[in-house]
Amino acid sequence: MMQIKPASKLVVMLILTSFLSACGVLAVGGVAASAAILADRRSASVQAIDKGIELESVNALAKRFGDNAHINVTSFNQKVLLTGEVKDADIKGEAGAYVKAMKNARSVYNELVIGPNSSYTARANDSYLESKIKTQMIFTEELPSNSMAIVAEGSSVYLMGILTQKEADIAKKVASNSSGVKEVFVYFDIISDAEKVRLEKQGKADETQPSSPPKFQ
Repeated sequence: MMQIKPASKLVVMLILTSFLSACGVLAVGGVAASAAILADRRSASVQAIDKGIELESVNALAKRFGDNAHINVTSFNQKVLLTGEVKDADIKGEAGAYVKAMKNARSVYNELVIGPNSSYTARANDSYLESKIKTQMIFTEELPSNSMAIVAEGSSVYLMGILTQKEADIAKKVASNSSGVKEVFVYFDIISDAEKVRLEKQGKADETQPSSPPKFQ
């Protein structure tokens, strides 16, 4: 777990990094800026499905397990990642089974850890690490940062997205080289270069995406 002291420094860094993530693109020109504002490669309907999966499962799991679990749910292209902490193996299994039973969940990755709920300081450190890596991704020319999800839990980082193999390799390298990161886990949907071009052309043409998920290799 990355330690940042004093606490006030952590707060300031979080604010600055969040600002950069949201507005940093405006401060740079050329290729880096254009790379950062590419359209999400998910269709609008899949984006809505992902958001629905997250909202429904977070609310249901929090209601079911209460203080016995701290569960984060991230859905990207209908792949669902569970991170956080649970009291015991039974809760971990139940949480995974609940999400797997959701009709729109394509696959579920249960990375829940059995142990006490993380502290607010630990969660703030995770948020800082996520924001730092997101900023690095934005300023990496070759990466479509809007087609990725980045989750940090402790010293582990989980990456999801719709990328070509080259983009996936770069994204993993960027995350792995970030200070404070112990392990990087990737759950990408790999698309061909031709599919990448098709999605980008369609996005530029009418700012919409196809109603079905991209075709995978």
